[in-house]
Amino acid sequence: MPDLIAVVDGRADLELCLRELTERHLRRTPAHIEQAAREIVERVVAEGDAAVVEYTRRFDCPSFDAGRLVVEPEALRRAYDAAPDDWVRAYRRARENVLAYHERQMPRSWFEDFDGMLLGERVRPVASAGVHVPGFSAPLFASVAMSVEPARAAGVDRVVVATPPRKDGSIDPLVLVACAESGVDTIYRMAGAQAIAALAWGTETVDPVDVVVGPGNPYVMAAKRIVYGQVGIDNLAGPSESMIIADGHADPAWVAADLICQAEHTGDNTVVLATDSSDLAAAVEASAEEQVRALGRAELIRQSLLEHGMIALVADLAAAAELCNELAPEHLQLAVRDPLALVEQIDSAGAIFLGELVTVPLGDYAAGPSHVLPTGGAARFSSGLSVRDFLKRSSLIYATERGFARLARDVEMLAGAEGLDAHAAAVRLRRIAGFGPPPDREER
Repeated sequence: MPDLIAVVDGRADLELCLRELTERHLRRTPAHIEQAAREIVERVVAEGDAAVVEYTRRFDCPSFDAGRLVVEPEALRRAYDAAPDDWVRAYRRARENVLAYHERQMPRSWFEDFDGMLLGERVRPVASAGVHVPGFSAPLFASVAMSVEPARAAGVDRVVVATPPRKDGSIDPLVLVACAESGVDTIYRMAGAQAIAALAWGTETVDPVDVVVGPGNPYVMAAKRIVYGQVGIDNLAGPSESMIIADGHADPAWVAADLICQAEHTGDNTVVLATDSSDLAAAVEASAEEQVRALGRAELIRQSLLEHGMIALVADLAAAAELCNELAPEHLQLAVRDPLALVEQIDSAGAIFLGELVTVPLGDYAAGPSHVLPTGGAARFSSGLSVRDFLKRSSLIYATERGFARLARDVEMLAGAEGLDAHAAAVRLRRIAGFGPPPDREER
């Protein structure tokens, strides 16, 4: 069997591999996907339920009709009957962790005196949010908690979920129970670009929302890009990415397992190990080959590792941190002796896992922070899903007489310099009325 992961030694080769990885994961949407998504969105806007039903029949459930768009209470009761009690208890604990973490993120409103000008910021939640929960090849119930709980922590009044029906029109019971446990107000049997459009503009059955969040395939991401402006969105996430920085003391079997677990999603997941130990690199590669043989998703894992995997031998951990900042991965694990020191050198990563015990799956399911994270290098300029995606901020400005007087002449001058005479006059009228320095007063 060929080596699963390419081992790269030397800065020139490393830079070449980095460029290749970066180019693969810029995730430019192909023109045909963009066009198809636009056509779907336009049809949903024009035709409403009829278009959603037609696309749902085509992609998910051949016998679908508009009467099944909204999940009925009886389906939730049946879902609880089918869900194992131990799973329900585990989900509840995970959900509580996610909610508690995001409640601590909440920014405060404030209003303070700035030399006669009372300035501040008022923070309010949006009224409604829609969460897209894809089907893919497994029930993604964790995406429910990771997307709904931040909205709940922000105080969003109405939260809905759109998730695809199976061939028989049902939804996986674990996804339904997750929605119920997280307090979702309405669950819609729909997904894909048509669901994004329905959530943004509404249909006869679907009430529109203010913000649309959640993962999905390239058509979903294209649709989110199209509807932005009609609604807010979180990010345009692509396939999962993970980078591990490890030194010579790390356990190679653990490192291999962590690379593998992030390679099993879709077959095009980026997995990178950067280490200053050639012995560790060799041991990780050997352990990965051994571990993959026993796993159910071996084919997807092999594809990710062979086509999107890399073990980078670097001079030291500082060079590994530099590599991370260039790649800006979705997940970063620091399997090093002193992760708290190394993390100070990290500028760009969606989520950072400190130490060997905190494997990424802890964050995927239960630790607290949302696992909806920027991909494709977007961690250079964006962040993971948080309460901030469901909040709007209004700046507050109140002028006392002293504050008005302090600013008035400067504002008149600046407005006049732009040729905006009406702006200057709005200030001058107040000065003539006695609020501020008289118009004929000379500047000192």
